[in-house]
Amino acid sequence: MKRNIAIDGPSAAGKSTIARLCAKELGYKHLDTGAMYRCVGYLSKLKGIAVDDELALADMMDQMKLDVDSAGHIYLNNQEVSSEIRTNEMSMRASDVSKLKMVRERLVTLQQQIASAGGYVLDGRDIGTVVLPDAMLKIFLVASVKARAQRRIKEYIEKNIPFDEQEVIRDIEVRDYQDTHRENSPLKKAADAIEIDTSDMSIEEVIDEIRGLLKTKSNEEG
Repeated sequence: MKRNIAIDGPSAAGKSTIARLCAKELGYKHLDTGAMYRCVGYLSKLKGIAVDDELALADMMDQMKLDVDSAGHIYLNNQEVSSEIRTNEMSMRASDVSKLKMVRERLVTLQQQIASAGGYVLDGRDIGTVVLPDAMLKIFLVASVKARAQRRIKEYIEKNIPFDEQEVIRDIEVRDYQDTHRENSPLKKAADAIEIDTSDMSIEEVIDEIRGLLKTKSNEEG
């Protein structure tokens, strides 16, 4: 059975793109855990539930159905929301709900259940430290705020999502602070994770480096 790969890092560091392409090239399955938190934030907005109302969010999640198809499309209660959850607002709502213990417990349990079959690439902020502490390979992607803002803006332009450049930069900085200072599963590099600074790297260069690291790990484990 294939072991799992964990990819962590701050907002807009390229985790989801890298994880998705790595999974495709290496014959793994991809699970975007950040999209799960975005779905919670998105559904809470639709239902008028405050992002700090932990009990109401927990009740909502107990009735919530999440699915991801092989192409990476996200379905929330049988409706595709792949584009709707990618806005700047949903990024911030995801950060807000991810602070809550009951929200994290539910999603971490679901993520661990999915990945128990092995052969998954999971990306998020606590994969190597909490969700998959026994992952065969742990990667921690970082990049400068400037590089991450440029990537986020490029994504918005491609998807015709309106944006304000200064707001994008400010939101990345705010989310960095929230993610690293939250009480429950804060963003941090696992002790055995390998850090890759992607600021000046192409997607292909990052994937090549991960491919080499995976080969090394596989050889070490026999």
